[in-house]
Amino acid sequence: MNKKIVLDTSIIIDGIISSKIDSNEIDDGYEIIIPRLAIDELQSQACKQRDHGFVGLSELRKIREKCIKRKISIRIAGEKPSLSDIKLAKNGRIDALICDIAEGENAILFTSDYIQHLTALASGIQSTFDRSITSSEYDIENYFDQSTMSVHLIEGVEPLAKKGTPGNFSLEKISGNKLNKQILDEIINFLFSAKDNKKVSNIEISFDGCYVLMYKNLRIVITYPPVSNKIEITAVRPIKKLTLKDYDMDPNLVDRLSKDAEGILIAGRPGSGKSTFASSIADHYVSNNRLVKTLESPRDLQVPNNVVQYGSFKNGYERVADLLLLVRPDFTIFDEVRKIRDFELFADLRLTGIGMIGVIHAAEALDAIQRFIGKIELGMIPHVIDTVIFINGGKIDKIYELKLTVKVPAGMIEQDLSRPVVEIRDFYSKEVEYEIYSYGEENIIIPLENIDKKVLGDKNNKINKLAESKIREVIGRYDSQAEIKIISNDKIRILVNKEKIPKIIGRGGSTISEIEKILGVKIDVEAKVPSIGSEIPFSISESGSRIYLIVDEDHIGKKVNLFLNEELLISNQIGKRSKLKIDKKSDVGRKVFNIIMSNNQDSLKLFESKIEQKF
Repeated sequence: MNKKIVLDTSIIIDGIISSKIDSNEIDDGYEIIIPRLAIDELQSQACKQRDHGFVGLSELRKIREKCIKRKISIRIAGEKPSLSDIKLAKNGRIDALICDIAEGENAILFTSDYIQHLTALASGIQSTFDRSITSSEYDIENYFDQSTMSVHLIEGVEPLAKKGTPGNFSLEKISGNKLNKQILDEIINFLFSAKDNKKVSNIEISFDGCYVLMYKNLRIVITYPPVSNKIEITAVRPIKKLTLKDYDMDPNLVDRLSKDAEGILIAGRPGSGKSTFASSIADHYVSNNRLVKTLESPRDLQVPNNVVQYGSFKNGYERVADLLLLVRPDFTIFDEVRKIRDFELFADLRLTGIGMIGVIHAAEALDAIQRFIGKIELGMIPHVIDTVIFINGGKIDKIYELKLTVKVPAGMIEQDLSRPVVEIRDFYSKEVEYEIYSYGEENIIIPLENIDKKVLGDKNNKINKLAESKIREVIGRYDSQAEIKIISNDKIRILVNKEKIPKIIGRGGSTISEIEKILGVKIDVEAKVPSIGSEIPFSISESGSRIYLIVDEDHIGKKVNLFLNEELLISNQIGKRSKLKIDKKSDVGRKVFNIIMSNNQDSLKLFESKIEQKF
């Protein structure tokens, strides 16, 4: 029985099959199947005066003549593409149909398109990837010069490049010729060429529609449908390898990094130079005889040879983190702390005694700390993070120290209000710029520059009176889900469900006036308008006095909004066990319980909140 092979368009154009017939790699023990789709695609390209079409049709003629001469079975299979198939050709529809023919014929797909090859293998279809040596004119390094930070190649667009240095760069066109699919395919195939295994050092991430790989010192991201609507190749390279001396650092900071700091966050905007600074810290620790490892995906930090770079395992670091405890590093650089599990893992490794340096995206230095709030307990944050270094434009812009103390928070004077407070101090001035503490069920971040220190000593300070009388208890009588913002010493704003506003205002404003008299402050009442994202599937369970809405664990820590038809019932955060907890005795609980009993659960909808309210 002859071996069946199906040819796709790319390998026909590449001219490999006729060469294999000449070298007897393909003989009369094979049956060659040519998809009608491939013939029609080549004809279409030829009609548009594209060289690939003429080359492919000429190659098909050669293959047929050689098969007849050598008595190799050859036939055409499949149907002509429909109008919808042609319209979707750019999105890979033709390639997918050719894969279907190979699967239906139980044949091996021969292709010169590496992405097509990987897609076939992922679909359980036998595939062989082969191609002639790609010309070096398709080397992506050709688009770089000495000042280029990154190159952006997009189908149908002129090549673009960011040139300059972090914080001082511009986006420029580097050619007037628009890129087509054929050119981008050649660049991709050059990168993936099996004939030169020195080109690609690592394929870091691979899934349907996306590849992230390292080519020499370039980090390359390739996207195509369905992830993006067209092919895009982004290549980024480090401009310069720096040491700590290049940052003109204060000796006290170098001393802190060398001796005291063991929970460091390097924060900054994308492209600000965070990873470059992290690499310089790695060099510093290695030169001081410290054992350093990295956790990163992709593995693109420029670190010394004796630093082992660990990647993720099946999109997660958990198992790799277990290995780190066995190899006992002094410091681990965690590049891109972003997902909830990353924050938890960073904290877990730090609390085991490993020195941790985390690289994190943030618009301001304080934002890097805020991103840990809600992921780990507030009191644990100073034990996990002791130093925050904010990088802006490739330079150190701000440095914070964190310390946990027990005190009366700024703005309060009564001693019975003392509690654990996280102090955030400027490294150089040693002044406390922010305090973080728990008040009720909320975590409060207070910028001390906004507090009038003369008023802080005033026993008539109305903020203190509000704290003592627990303003949430007063407002909670009217709306248990109210959100409260302190605007000034004598003014607060409350956000409530719009249905509750008449109840709080009262006839002629009588109720709100009475509340203002009780609290001694001016109150602004506004309707709570949640910003909702996508709908979240959930299931319902009961246990004792509780009702639980159970969601997928990917939503842990996210803020969600629960609606009954058009009415917002509750805005809250998903707990660590993937559950939203509701008390049956509350107003919301009674409504939800009645819905459950009436078997009308479809009227309940759960949506992700796009933004979180900050108090």
